[in-house]
Amino acid sequence: MDGLGPIFRHLDDPEVPWQNVKAQRNADGSIAYVREKWLAFSPDPQYLSLYAQYDPGMVVRRHGHNSPHVVFVIAGELQVGDRSCPAGTHIELPHGAAFGPLVAGDQGCTLFEVMLGDPRSWGEDPDAFERALAARAATALADPPLEFPPWLEDLRAHWT
Repeated sequence: MDGLGPIFRHLDDPEVPWQNVKAQRNADGSIAYVREKWLAFSPDPQYLSLYAQYDPGMVVRRHGHNSPHVVFVIAGELQVGDRSCPAGTHIELPHGAAFGPLVAGDQGCTLFEVMLGDPRSWGEDPDAFERALAARAATALADPPLEFPPWLEDLRAHWT
């Protein structure tokens, strides 16, 4: 197509800020986060690619997304439910599939993710999330505010 070409991003790009998307208070009083850089976020067709960092021991509830979702563990380790996912693990989630709770390893983890459609999530099995937090004597904190694109409504409050 005329006028179309590649779009390049780099992790140091000032137009792609880090966003804290989840937070928890750890047993020692420190705050752990999930941080994301949204490298590509398209309205038509909808998709999102992101680079994520989970602080050590960070817990994310069992959830799914409103689209197919791919997760690649770049560094560290991520526990997904009962499965250990070290660096090099590729996780494919068909539309409608849920996974988790997600628990970052002792060194945290770094992920690359792609959602091929509406990237917003829905929660599932809150009891498993509470058990995973309790096992680490951690407490979930309110979701930090996000800079969603103007064409996409933040629906996180509907299921938290």
